[in-house]
Amino acid sequence: MQTVFSAFDAAYWQARYLDGRDAWDTHGITPPLQAYFDQLDVRQQPRILIPGAGRAYEAEYLHRAGFQNVFVADLAREPLAALVERVPEFPKAHLLLADFFQLPKDVPYDLIVEQTFFCALNPKLREAYARQCAGLLRPGGTLAGLLFEGEIGPGTEPPFGGSRAEYREYFAPFFEFKHFDTAYNSIKPRAGRELFICLKKKE
Repeated sequence: MQTVFSAFDAAYWQARYLDGRDAWDTHGITPPLQAYFDQLDVRQQPRILIPGAGRAYEAEYLHRAGFQNVFVADLAREPLAALVERVPEFPKAHLLLADFFQLPKDVPYDLIVEQTFFCALNPKLREAYARQCAGLLRPGGTLAGLLFEGEIGPGTEPPFGGSRAEYREYFAPFFEFKHFDTAYNSIKPRAGRELFICLKKKE
């Protein structure tokens, strides 16, 4: 059995984008996240973080819907540049070329959006991911988005799958489970393989 390669760093991801090895890119927001965003109250102007945002179609959708406090973080320059090309008015200060695990916790977020970032991490970092999400959210803040169920890749490089039971173990110490079930409105290639989650940080 091949071992998991640990250094999925900025150079690794930049190379994958430039080589076109980006099959996770759906070229637009997916229905589960669009439906979730559509029920958010824009008047509240929540502070939103999308880590490992890739080309950040979710940030584009939220920005065009009037949400002004959307932040995106990614290790690679190419996907952030793609967002700027599509949405030149997106606030430059909200583009974080940074390691998610090094993001400061001084100003907490109301919502963290998960979309193909968790599956891109070395599985050894999953517990740290759950802890960091909790650390970045205000008490009662929300972690919402999609996780893949089952095996989805070669097992030696991203994307990495997993099980519902495994995921519960990572998040249970930090979050209350408000919704944790198979998405009903996934795009066809992902149908039955996406788990929609809505988790509330414990007070």
